[in-house]
Amino acid sequence: MGEITHRFIKTNGITLHIAEQGPSDGTVVLLLHGFPELWYSWRYQMPALAEAGFHAIAPDMRGYGQSEAPAGIDQYTQFHVVGDIIGLLNTLDLKQVFLVGHDWGSIIGWEICRWRPDRVIAYVAISVPFLIRDPDCSGVTKLTALLGEGIYVNRFQELGRAECDFASLGTAEILKSFICGGFNSDKDGQISQLIAPKGKELSTVLPRLDDEKLPSWFTAADLKYYTDNYNKSSFTGPLNYYRNLDRNWQLSAPWSNSLVHTKVLFITGNLDAGLVFHRGFVFGPDFRNFVPNLKDIITIEGGHFIHEEQAEKFNQLLISFFNTVLHK
Repeated sequence: MGEITHRFIKTNGITLHIAEQGPSDGTVVLLLHGFPELWYSWRYQMPALAEAGFHAIAPDMRGYGQSEAPAGIDQYTQFHVVGDIIGLLNTLDLKQVFLVGHDWGSIIGWEICRWRPDRVIAYVAISVPFLIRDPDCSGVTKLTALLGEGIYVNRFQELGRAECDFASLGTAEILKSFICGGFNSDKDGQISQLIAPKGKELSTVLPRLDDEKLPSWFTAADLKYYTDNYNKSSFTGPLNYYRNLDRNWQLSAPWSNSLVHTKVLFITGNLDAGLVFHRGFVFGPDFRNFVPNLKDIITIEGGHFIHEEQAEKFNQLLISFFNTVLHK
């Protein structure tokens, strides 16, 4: 199986840090993380994939961790990030890979499947389903109109506002808040912790958690690894993904109503806040209409970080799906 190894790869004008594990001749599984994560969020998947004979590759995405973080906000569009990943595949001479994406990594994964389906054997999307482009307004505009200006995606738009808000609590507290419940709904489907009251900042409503009450899947050592990395790299690069949502909407007009034909498995937690936004789409006919090779929609008991919370069950689903695709 081997240990996890690390190296730096030049791609698309920047340098990405990647972690790898598994036999060099194994079919590659490329793992794309989201916010506020790192390559490290795949720590439960990489050994399992390696043991099953796959070669796992997990980059720190542009602006995250040890990867390069360009200065300009406009350097974080989905076009830049997809370019990073395609450049990574080219540099590593990988013709096709299995793809897995979570949160923002899921959004990027969907676009890779749509724009470069020739590079993807099959795709496992976690948390975020395929997003249909509304021709009339962007997602930020729509969510703000629906849930108010305090919704987190709107509060992330202004350069410096979220950074200052996060600094008021400290890096470790913010990471705990988001990873250990902040992106979950309650049993009634409410997401009040993601909507700041008028005149207050998001940090005032995010859930707080004592270190001794960390869940088993996110230990004090895990928190330290995340905190050390974010203290070095900052939250600005990751937040810039959100600051390009309107720009992504404007530039993606040519792909309106286009389909994704890649073989896809969609997995989500039943308490994932994403289901609050997308439940009707996920369980209605349009998801399969826009993704005709959607093989299954699986809901697991848990929250937004389901691949960590329920790692054993998730890994079984992941590896079974990939093996089924390989052997058909």
